[in-house]
Order: sequence, then structure tokens, then C-alpha cells
Amino acid sequence: MTHLLQTVADLENRGVGFRSLTENIDTTTPTGRLVFHIFGALGQFERDLIRERTNAGLTAAAARGRKGGRPMAATPERVARARHLIATGLTVREAAARVKVGNSALYAALRNGEPKNDTNR
Repeated sequence: MTHLLQTVADLENRGVGFRSLTENIDTTTPTGRLVFHIFGALGQFERDLIRERTNAGLTAAAARGRKGGRPMAATPERVARARHLIATGLTVREAAARVKVGNSALYAALRNGEPKNDTNR
């Protein structure tokens, strides 16, 4: 919304008015500018409410001991198993397929010594 307001302001500075055909808003009139800015304020208010509710939900879930996000695919056990398979002659891709970890997750885990959160199977 901020981008839209800035774009309309830039157009007004150039002497160009904004007219929406579907909402019947015309920023070349004082009433049209008022309606446009009210709609913008309502849109921003709605986004702020959504953000606030989302953060409250995440906080409540964390208080109950729940953690968001995907489960980690390249667990330490899977990486250890993949290292063993690679040591026996398999390629990284073959080992990733056998332990059901994405190729990029296994490459990253082998390179960094840490598992990467990737469930590409």
C-alpha cells in the first residue's frame, strides 16, 4: 500500500490524476483523495491486525512448547548414515536417496557438519 500511495503522489506531482474504474475513486477531486487515503489506511490497519494476531499465535504456541517450521530432514543420524554409505563407495546423491534427504541438504550437512532443514525427497 505504501508503494501505491507513493506512486499516486508522484503522479500528482507530475500533474497526473489517478482514477480507478472499478472502485469509482478519482484523486483529482478532494473527495476522491479522501476515499483513496481512507482505503489505504484501512488496508494498512488490516495488515497490522493480521501481523499482531500472527505474532500472538506464535507466542502462545511457543508458550505451549510448540515450535514452528518444517521438521529437520538431515538429522544427525541420517547424516552419519549417509557418511557411512559414502565411505562404502556410494555417491552423495545415492546416499541422499537412501537416507531420504534432499541432495542439497546432505551436501550442506556434509560441508558444514550441520544438518540443513530440507525435506526434498
